[in-house]
Amino acid sequence: MNIKQLLANKTQDAFIKLGLPAETNPAVTQSTRPEFGDYQINGAMSAAKQLKTNPRQLAEQLVALLALDDLASKVEIAGPGFINVTLKPEWLAGELAQAASDVRLGVSANPQPQTVVVDYSAPNLAKEMHVGHLRSTIIGDAVVRTLEFWGDKVIRQNHMGDWGTQFGMLIAHLEDKLAEGVDLESVALADLEEFYRQAKKRFDDEAGFADKSRDYVVKLQSGDAHCQKLWQLFIDTSVKHSNEVYQKLNVTLTDADIKPESAYNPMLQPIVDQLVAAGIAVEDQGALVVFLSELADKEGKPSPFIIQKTGGGFLYATTDLAACQYRSHQLAADRIIIFTDARQALHFKQVELTARKAGL
Repeated sequence: MNIKQLLANKTQDAFIKLGLPAETNPAVTQSTRPEFGDYQINGAMSAAKQLKTNPRQLAEQLVALLALDDLASKVEIAGPGFINVTLKPEWLAGELAQAASDVRLGVSANPQPQTVVVDYSAPNLAKEMHVGHLRSTIIGDAVVRTLEFWGDKVIRQNHMGDWGTQFGMLIAHLEDKLAEGVDLESVALADLEEFYRQAKKRFDDEAGFADKSRDYVVKLQSGDAHCQKLWQLFIDTSVKHSNEVYQKLNVTLTDADIKPESAYNPMLQPIVDQLVAAGIAVEDQGALVVFLSELADKEGKPSPFIIQKTGGGFLYATTDLAACQYRSHQLAADRIIIFTDARQALHFKQVELTARKAGL
């Protein structure tokens, strides 16, 4: 049941009878002053100009042609030609009863369905989800269900954080535990969060451990088989924990929706090369940076968006650009919705601007 559309259709029919074009705007709005009615039809004001007639007289003609007796208890003309409509409670009750018996609850399907990619949840693996991830998970799943009900083709994307320094740190700590004779199957898996805290403390406090962790990141990213085996151990354990949370929350995410950071690794250097070749990214103090004048500060300095660090390392920025390209081209998304922390607003503005400049 769409009352606004119903009134608009009746008004357009009346306009046609009065000799106006079918596309004449009926200008139906929900009333902001309930004491004057439930809805207001304002189309007589602009239509009167087309007919070169008095808007109040045109409104009187409209009221006679609208035929609202079945649904309105009162139809009044106010001011120079506004039409106030008060609905009958019994008509509303009947419409609600009919909607309640409908499998779609009276909600019409999207007449122009789209392909919508929705990125939500996105926990950082090897750590427990925090409230921000839970919020993204719940809100994202609610929106996904709504869009699917409306008729859109929804593609869920769980952009899990499965790459980066924290995994070098975990592998380094695990290697030391294994060197002490601890069994691989028992270490870390019983309480992954506690294992992470131990590794993080060593990373922050212990001399040489941070460098050792970064060395393992390089090995992992270079495809070292042993490092990848240990990395996969952490990934599998973390995904299992995430799935337990999803089941408790009754959200619709599955393993098939996981598209982690590591999946975009083969795309990162080609994207950087493309941005450099197009003159969008330039070298600045050894790093490759996109300077965005659209986000300039008060002094007019453009916002810097680093896509490759000095030494060749990639950042979240590069991964998010790759995700944009994948979703726009491979998944053919009409819209991309990302549920994330509000503090990431600037980052995603930079991602969107850069992606549009590069045609990603």
